[in-house]
Amino acid sequence: MTSPAVSSRDLPHPTREEIRLEGVLHALSDPMRLQIVRELAAVGDELSCSHFDLPVTKSTTTHHFRVLRESGVIQQVYRGTAKMNGLRKDDLDGLFPGLLDRLLDAAARQAVRLGGA
Repeated sequence: MTSPAVSSRDLPHPTREEIRLEGVLHALSDPMRLQIVRELAAVGDELSCSHFDLPVTKSTTTHHFRVLRESGVIQQVYRGTAKMNGLRKDDLDGLFPGLLDRLLDAAARQAVRLGGA
């Protein structure tokens, strides 16, 4: 269950209490979604959808952002015409202390091991 959208430009997000571990782990199990989260964590601020250069179609990119939003990993808001994405680090850390940092650290180590960035 997600909080209802207020207007056609508001996007539904789960409340903090609605975020579930299995949803977060599912969202982060995909390499493209993990890449999005790693970039958001590295910047520590909101980034627009157009910032991300993923090697997938626009509709697949949209799907990845929706999965991240509906699982409670990111918050999406419109700022003018741009859809901005921010990591819900405070919510995730409050619910699952240390999980996000450990996953991001493991992903960074894996990227080095496999020769990626």
